[in-house]
Amino acid sequence: MSKEKINLNISGMTCVNCSNGIENFLKRKEGVLDTKVSFASNEGEFTIDTDLFSKDNLIANIEKLGYKVEEDFSKLEEEQIKSFEKLKKLFFTSLIFTLGIFALVFLQLFDDKTTKTVIFVFASIVQFYSGARFYNLAYKSLSNRNYDMNVLVALGTSAAYFYSTFVLFLPSLFPEHLRFVYFDGAAVIITFVLLGRYLEARSKQKASDFLKKLMNLAPQEANLVLENSEVKTVLANSLEIGNVILIKSGEKIPADGKIIEGKADIDTSMITGESMPVFKQVDDEVLSGTLNTNGVIKVEVLKLSNDTTLSKIITLLKSAQSKQIPISRFADKIANIFVPTVIIISILTFIVWALLGELQNAILTSISVLIISCPCALGLATPIAIVSSVSRGAKEGLLIKNPEILEIIKDIKYAVFDKTGTLTKGEISVENTDINSKYFATILSIESLSEHPISKAIVNYIKEKKDFENISVDSVDIIAGKGIKAKIKDDIFLLGNEKLLLENDVNILAKHKQFFEEQLEKSNGAILVSINSETIGSFSLVDKLKDDAISMINDIKKEGIKPILLTGDNSITAKKIAQQLNIEKVYSEVIPTQKYEVISQLQKEGKVMFVGDGINDAPSIKKADIGITLNSGSDITKDAGDIILVNNELSSISKSIHLSKESIKIIKQNLFWAFAYNAVGIPLAAGVFYSLLGHMLTPMYAGIAMSFSSVTVVLNSLRLKIKKI
Repeated sequence: MSKEKINLNISGMTCVNCSNGIENFLKRKEGVLDTKVSFASNEGEFTIDTDLFSKDNLIANIEKLGYKVEEDFSKLEEEQIKSFEKLKKLFFTSLIFTLGIFALVFLQLFDDKTTKTVIFVFASIVQFYSGARFYNLAYKSLSNRNYDMNVLVALGTSAAYFYSTFVLFLPSLFPEHLRFVYFDGAAVIITFVLLGRYLEARSKQKASDFLKKLMNLAPQEANLVLENSEVKTVLANSLEIGNVILIKSGEKIPADGKIIEGKADIDTSMITGESMPVFKQVDDEVLSGTLNTNGVIKVEVLKLSNDTTLSKIITLLKSAQSKQIPISRFADKIANIFVPTVIIISILTFIVWALLGELQNAILTSISVLIISCPCALGLATPIAIVSSVSRGAKEGLLIKNPEILEIIKDIKYAVFDKTGTLTKGEISVENTDINSKYFATILSIESLSEHPISKAIVNYIKEKKDFENISVDSVDIIAGKGIKAKIKDDIFLLGNEKLLLENDVNILAKHKQFFEEQLEKSNGAILVSINSETIGSFSLVDKLKDDAISMINDIKKEGIKPILLTGDNSITAKKIAQQLNIEKVYSEVIPTQKYEVISQLQKEGKVMFVGDGINDAPSIKKADIGITLNSGSDITKDAGDIILVNNELSSISKSIHLSKESIKIIKQNLFWAFAYNAVGIPLAAGVFYSLLGHMLTPMYAGIAMSFSSVTVVLNSLRLKIKKI
């Protein structure tokens, strides 16, 4: 046996049942060893025995089902956009004409015959234009022996529509008391089921945006240093191992490599999560996509563009995006039993009444069974609850992009948090200083000349004290990785790390040395300041916890969720933050690929929620069962997340858990009532209790019962908007 794993881009899937149908169909083929098809990413991963089944056979079988295999990712993207726009058009068309039907029913603008005729036209557009997709999908499902919601929708709406059509145009076939139309019921079913599909497709569409942005994160061009020392601009993806590239201050690094000349402060936050730029010099490695904040460096390329750390992050994101979330499709599972059962009951009902010599009753009862089993309540059970849940979440500062996660938040075992910008404010600030305020005006004038984050923190700290007059600085030299050297009249000022001062033979006074070391022991940053050859003190730098971080951690612990800190920052700082928050488990000094691996390991023990805000968190956010990001985070991270905390309040995480529990409770109640109504209504419609009651449930009452169940489901779902969470 010769195994081969094949990945294909599949277009044309309109709902999760499409991916399930492809899987079920191919699993029955000899030579297909494993199939995993993701509706979320439009990707399929197949393992085949090439001795029995070829790649061409695989593609041919997928296309036989009515889908397309796209070799080019851009074409797949085009097909996805077209499909989404078409679905959007179908939904709004259905909505407009359905509203038109109800307007005609209640306003009574015309005589009865004209009103019903216009309603018929509107209902026909909904049924055969907007609802055509359900007929197509139902056909595909039946072809693969998969009886899903599409079959139920096509069957139920067709029964209501065609019964009404015969009543309208051939009324003589029915007695006077049975001439009722149900066009509005059929239109409502199609509209609300399309609403659910539209919400699902929109979530999927937005979920893929982050990948495109990430692919464009690395610079497209690079400054290639030629053998004659001339610099030539080339495409970054054309760089080869061993090439030397020039990166100027303010430019992004186009490839993973090693510095061979120069030094610079590199902003690595997108990769490591470090809140402060990292000083890099000769022989230090730098990563593609990171930013050179100051300095000029020459870098030897060590990896090709498809093997960089950034490209690996993109690969991880693709892998995470295509994961199959283990959400129970309860309604569809039941429908696989329910649909054939309803058809059989309808046929048996017709046969039994026909054998009893009651042909008219046979026709009416069989139609009543189909009408009463019409899945209006079943179709509304989930989408209406989701709409209510999403709108309530928005009111509470929660943008729920992927409604499916509402089903799994309640099962979360681990809540994993990034540090910088998530639990902390993500801004360097001065916590304390032992420098006399008489020097503040001078320090402010010097630091104002630098764009470094530490300089900005010192400037903000001094400005908060009071307004100082600007002092003229004669010269300033920003030394990458060390600090600033400035001259004012005859005085030389140094502001930077200990190494800078020692290199310039500055005497660090004992009292200043003690304060400086105390800050480092606290895992704070510290910047020394000297005038001429003697220190005047230092600034202590911190990244403070957010105001609601501690209370949020306590809340999720009460829910039985274990918090974990996962950060690229150093172990001392990470442990300090964890101690303040009472978090026991800490992973520090990890890069995105390692974060991804940690999430994967934790998922073996239970469901994982990840909360982050940086680009470096994107793979982990997508890999986790639930990804939560802050509105203040990067666009890529927000696109990758399932939930965005619009108000940036960590307390909203607790609300999302409570909202999830209430939403699922209501969805289950809706499904219970939808099926309970059918369990009682179908026997009544079939005339089982005719001998006891002396009455038969006619199509009119079947329609009323169907509508009542729908109203019940809608009202129950609307409780989410007022329920306390």
